Amino acid sequence: MDTRAEEQLIGPLLLARGTIDRSSTLRGDRAWLERAWADPGTRVLVINDGHTLVRRTGEDVEAVLYTTEEAPEGERYLLGVEDDIAYFAVAAPLPGVDAELNGRATVPMSLRDTPEGQPVVAGLRQVGGLLGDRDAGLLVYAVALEAWHTTHEHCPRCGSRTRVEGGGHIRVCPEDGSQHFPRVDPAVIMLIRDEEDRCLLARGPQWPEGRLSILAGFVEPGESLEHAVVREVAEEVGIAVTNPRYLGSQPWPFPRSLMLGFFADAITTTLTPDADEIAEARWYSRVQLAEALASGELRLPPPVSIARRLIETWYGDELVGDW
Repeated sequence: MDTRAEEQLIGPLLLARGTIDRSSTLRGDRAWLERAWADPGTRVLVINDGHTLVRRTGEDVEAVLYTTEEAPEGERYLLGVEDDIAYFAVAAPLPGVDAELNGRATVPMSLRDTPEGQPVVAGLRQVGGLLGDRDAGLLVYAVALEAWHTTHEHCPRCGSRTRVEGGGHIRVCPEDGSQHFPRVDPAVIMLIRDEEDRCLLARGPQWPEGRLSILAGFVEPGESLEHAVVREVAEEVGIAVTNPRYLGSQPWPFPRSLMLGFFADAITTTLTPDADEIAEARWYSRVQLAEALASGELRLPPPVSIARRLIETWYGDELVGDW
């Protein structure tokens, strides 16, 4: 099987970008954190339920950043430093947005339809691929931290409400002194090819017809990434695969996954989907995939996903057709 097309992913992994230094050594320096917050040059990204404000500036899209005086009150998370500018996230209602719209995307299908400079509410799925490297990295980071803090407000040992420490990277229990850190759930996502160089696509029961992607699943305790690839494929569609090959990773903070992308080769090809996990699965040649996209029969994952990049790497070019 020809693997030359797998040497490099086609296109960037859009949620794996970022330019700031995360500055982990500064998180526990309370004096520095106070000075940074008092600095008029510091910038703040406000995050609410995974959403923030963005705006169009010419052909570009940027996150709306605030000074610390402009930012609302809320939990603060140090995101890092770049060019002597400190960046924080604050978890709070978005400024100037009606309560019923806070945390809900209002971004139009195309930001070109929005007056230049007008803030709109958006999440990673809508604008993660449109933002520049710095802002994309800030938003992914802020979304992931907010999601963890929202679901870990109490100590798992005694149930006491924890307090935020370490620049937003630790929660401490005031009763037993235990420290709790943000968690990441590793998940493998894999493009499977057969001897005819066909690609396997499938959809879950909760997805609408025509919306297909590649297989994915969480890594279990005590399991390697390669074993997870083999196990998940066998469980979901009943085929055996071999030779898992790692291509890249990107965060998927919905709420806290890290997607680890693989290619693997099918040993068997008769599909027996697990009805609880897979509504349909089928093999596609490149010609069949292009025809299904052109007819509207098939919709692919959006460009912001690693699934899309894996499919395009197999196909050998960028494709049109998002869900």
